[in-house]
Amino acid sequence: MKDVIRKEHSFNYPIQKVWDAISKADEISSWFVKADFEAKSGYAYTFSSLEEDCPKITGVVKHADPFTLIYTWIVEGTDIETIVKWELTENDKGTKLVLEHSGISNYPENSAVTFFSSFDTGWNGCIDKLETFLPQQIHAR
Repeated sequence: MKDVIRKEHSFNYPIQKVWDAISKADEISSWFVKADFEAKSGYAYTFSSLEEDCPKITGVVKHADPFTLIYTWIVEGTDIETIVKWELTENDKGTKLVLEHSGISNYPENSAVTFFSSFDTGWNGCIDKLETFLPQQIHAR
């Protein structure tokens, strides 16, 4: 089974704007999920969705410096820890985002495939939401 979900996307926005969108609680809460989050190593965060089918996500920030953010990801009701990594680099269009979610094979075999599929689809939606959020945020300032 594949263990790493990898998403790459370029945004036509400055790297600092994309960084703020993925690292500041108020911005994360605007486009992704309600977030109690600080991009600070050791911070124990919580992501809470209002959707019934979405369990709470908790974890700890392992690394946070512009422009790399790494945190553990624990789905409520499980004790399996996976890792999410966001890495931003400047490119000729603005900002390249590489998102990796790894450690999914740590789930029991019967649920690992289901979690992989769910996370893969979820991260696609996440990037779409970020793409929609950024122009609103840019024009709001």
